[in-house]
Amino acid sequence: MLVYAEDKKQFLHDCDYEDIEEVIQTKFKEATGKRVAQPELKSWQSSLGFVAKVLRDEEIPQDIGVAVELHIPQSSKRIDVTLSGYDEAGQKKVIVIELKQWEKATKSDKDGIVTTHLGNGQREVVHPSYQAWSYAALLEGFNEAVYSGGIQVQPCAYLHNYSRDGVIDHPHFSDYIDKAPLFLKGGSDRDRLREFIKKHVKHGDNRSILFELDGGRIRPSKALADSLKGLMESKPEFVLIDEQKEVFESTLAATKTASSDKPKVIIIEGGPGTGKTVLAINLLVRLTSAGLTGKYVSKNAAPRKVYETKLVGTITRTKFSNMFSGSGSFFETQRDTFDFLIVDEAHRLNERSGLYGNMGENQIKELINASKCTVFFIDEDQRVTLSDIGSREVIESFAKDRGAMVERFALASQFRCSGSDGYLAWLDQTLGIRETANRQLSLQEYDFCVFDSPEALHQAIIEKNSENRARVVAGYCWPWASKKTPTADDIVIGDYKRQWNLDKDGSLWIIAEQSVQQVGCIHTCQGLEVDYIGVIIGPDLIVRDGKVITNANARDRHDKSIRGHKTLAISDPDSAKQIIDLIIKNTYRTLMTRGMKGCYIYSTDQETADYFRSLLYK
Repeated sequence: MLVYAEDKKQFLHDCDYEDIEEVIQTKFKEATGKRVAQPELKSWQSSLGFVAKVLRDEEIPQDIGVAVELHIPQSSKRIDVTLSGYDEAGQKKVIVIELKQWEKATKSDKDGIVTTHLGNGQREVVHPSYQAWSYAALLEGFNEAVYSGGIQVQPCAYLHNYSRDGVIDHPHFSDYIDKAPLFLKGGSDRDRLREFIKKHVKHGDNRSILFELDGGRIRPSKALADSLKGLMESKPEFVLIDEQKEVFESTLAATKTASSDKPKVIIIEGGPGTGKTVLAINLLVRLTSAGLTGKYVSKNAAPRKVYETKLVGTITRTKFSNMFSGSGSFFETQRDTFDFLIVDEAHRLNERSGLYGNMGENQIKELINASKCTVFFIDEDQRVTLSDIGSREVIESFAKDRGAMVERFALASQFRCSGSDGYLAWLDQTLGIRETANRQLSLQEYDFCVFDSPEALHQAIIEKNSENRARVVAGYCWPWASKKTPTADDIVIGDYKRQWNLDKDGSLWIIAEQSVQQVGCIHTCQGLEVDYIGVIIGPDLIVRDGKVITNANARDRHDKSIRGHKTLAISDPDSAKQIIDLIIKNTYRTLMTRGMKGCYIYSTDQETADYFRSLLYK
């Protein structure tokens, strides 16, 4: 979508004789029906004046195209300024300019990340050159007018208030600055930016290339699709087994026949280790290679980031990262924008979106409306927060409202926990989730051990980590002190002192090389697996006289998963008790089913540890 698209002559006129921010505001409202916030108006007012200074050069043609706030389809991203024209050889060219009003930044050790002041405080954000380059990569990978229409994209970043300080232009960021040159404050850099523009845009196009770009069909390029398919075929972990393959082929056929007139909703149910995510990634790649447009969606960032990383090979993550999305970004998406959406961990979906839960109406409804075919992977026993609403019943209700045909499949075969369905049944019985016949666990089936100390548990997991496939996790019963004080200890149990998963690893904690030294939580391991999992059971789950008792008040006060439980307890105490009890039990069930080969536990409560031991036999 083009919000503002004029030639250079009109753009300079709007900057000189009109309030450029008001001109764009009017056009934005006409295009979207919405107004923009005051900070964005001020940003246009300030930054576009500097762009105008750069373009006041007689050698830059008067009829080059100038677009402001070019919307990248199927994303919430907008390119600040886009210039269009032809180079000396007559090649179609587009220059993507990322504008920033920053004055200072701090270098981060993370790839392509800096810290700067935004809003009310310091925030980690991507480096401007990385941002510009990533936008160009999206256009090159997904806009048919670019990869088939002969349009070349040249990204750059312009920080007109930032004096050169050796930080923002540090060699640490050189890979991205080489791809998207960085221009800073001062006349010399303004001249450099002019030369960059004149090098790539020698002749004007009277906005025609901008219109081609805006009208380009949005679908993944064949080169991108083929590269992703090749990567999948080279990795054994993505091979589908038995019923996974059967469900895959049925879902593939259903998705390919869905349309705006005959939308479909597919529900695939399966417990831990049944291969839901592997199946989801296979569907994403195969449907993309078939020329369909879609995304892999999950509420939790961890599965998205881990599987993005696993797909990196002959192509960089930036080329396909747009195909991975959070669940809260579809409330403004037009109906049937996508051919398909693959929604993993659908039991974790929320009702509303946004940082404060004040945006959109219902994520399930929005996902179904945004796609001709929406595929939901669910395991209702992994609903672990008060805000989780994903259930088969709710999904089917919204599908009916849409007029969509519903197809249901089940994955039963279990590939985690040594393939032992008996272990899962034993866990349900032991945690008091449901009655089963599995009252004792044979250690011949699965490597399960109860440790007397957290030190012994952690050391055992470290010894199992030879291939970076073992981790320690815990219930959220300890504060995250190290988030503000990097040297602080978080999980402190006697002499045992460890930190929660390192902030710098973020969602990649479960595959980061040194993260076995830290302790993870439900939010960084749900939907993922290791060979061996070590679980520290906190005081939120104890056993007395053979009965499992949960206590929400024993969780750390910052635990968002049970936020609102006290209010719920006042309005509906019986319901609140049942819901919170199930959430805490489901949390430990989920943690204790992350290990493919074994689960080791330590409980802060002796009677609870003895209870688990009493239910084992060799």
